[in-house]
Amino acid sequence: MRLSRFAAVSSSLLLGAVLALTGVGAAQAAETAALDYVALGDSYSSGVGSGSYDSASGDCKRSTKAYPVLWKNANAPSSFAFTACSGARTGDVTANQLGPLSAATDLVSVTIGGNDAGFADVMTTCVLQSEATCISRVNQAKSYVDTTLPGKLDSVYTAIRNKAPAAHVVVLGYPRFYQLGGSCVAGLSENERTAINGASDYLNAAVAKRAADHGYTFSSVVPAFTGHEICSGSAWLHSVNWLNIGESYHPTAAGQSGGYLPSFRNAV
Repeated sequence: MRLSRFAAVSSSLLLGAVLALTGVGAAQAAETAALDYVALGDSYSSGVGSGSYDSASGDCKRSTKAYPVLWKNANAPSSFAFTACSGARTGDVTANQLGPLSAATDLVSVTIGGNDAGFADVMTTCVLQSEATCISRVNQAKSYVDTTLPGKLDSVYTAIRNKAPAAHVVVLGYPRFYQLGGSCVAGLSENERTAINGASDYLNAAVAKRAADHGYTFSSVVPAFTGHEICSGSAWLHSVNWLNIGESYHPTAAGQSGGYLPSFRNAV
């Protein structure tokens, strides 16, 4: 009799837990279904490097494997606008990407700042020139992050708030590119890789500070990419690709789904 009573009580508790969890899940699904979501930003948001590009997006290279589309597919928001574009700088976001924002917008995601800071030129310099020239160019980029980038980020974040005053804005950062002491036996020196990683951290810190000052949520992707950097043996980032130079140093499809998507999802 005791065993039967215990089993009955246990079953009741289990059923109650399942119903409670189901209710929470249903409520969360209803919340996300009611969202109007707009995805802004540069190539890390458009999905360069992950393939499967929408031909209608042209040079913006918006991918069906980019984290905004993956989140949209999983959560079915009431509306979704995807204006992120490869190569975008802060001025491109304010000039060309904010059209879908409105007072009804509930959720916004954005990656921006890397192109303003000269990311592509830094990597080109480091791949093609000497270690000393590479580190000098990295330091030049860090100086720009100190002196000029904060004002440019402010202009973007203010413009988003003006057009979407009620939106929850998630600002995502950039990964570290190299696993130090990793499996790479050629290419950049360890000093160059260290300097590039440090510059990424420096940029992320500046972006996080400006995001926080505007009341936005900053989500670092560094933890998700740890163990999946270039030289890790399980990279979620393209190294230099001479056959498709534009995809170099961008997340693969696995980097979008395993790195950016969970980082965004947790922030939402």
